[in-house]
Amino acid sequence: MNRKYFMYGFTTILILVAVGIVYAAFSDKGKVLGSSFSVANSDIKIMADTTQGTNPANLVDEIAGPSFGNIGQTWQQDYAIKLVNGGTTKLQVMSNAYYETANDPENIREHIYVEIFEWSDANNDGIADPGEYPNSLGKKTIIKWKTEGIALGEFNPGQSKPLVIRFSTENLSETKQGATALFDFIFEGIEM
Repeated sequence: MNRKYFMYGFTTILILVAVGIVYAAFSDKGKVLGSSFSVANSDIKIMADTTQGTNPANLVDEIAGPSFGNIGQTWQQDYAIKLVNGGTTKLQVMSNAYYETANDPENIREHIYVEIFEWSDANNDGIADPGEYPNSLGKKTIIKWKTEGIALGEFNPGQSKPLVIRFSTENLSETKQGATALFDFIFEGIEM
């Protein structure tokens, strides 16, 4: 009887070895090692010089704003700027004014308007020529620009967005003569 169990055990071992050899001959596995993950980012850059293009040395996070003088009752001045989406995701871009009331004691923010235009730099010279910016994205006082903002639309990765910002007054009162103010404006991208 021991011999019967021995033969039964031996046969079982032989069958398992044969199945193992067949499995090894017809199976294989692959490995993926060192997987890396990177979270998408948004990064709005400003061209320091609108005539120089998207050279990385020309892309900055902030620039000095314009200085306007001798503002009168029906004054207007255009300011060209180019933004670049240096991030890896599509953005919805918004522009807002930022100021502290202490920097505008005469409240001229109530009388200065801002209007942002899409600029198609047709000749790629970086200079906003008349006729290159017919499409207005909105006109508001600086107060409304701060509280409501102006939507600038969608902005794909690597895309540049040329804009012209028009500052103007309409019937500025003589009582504001000699007033000064300091305002910042920002561009904010929200990932889509």
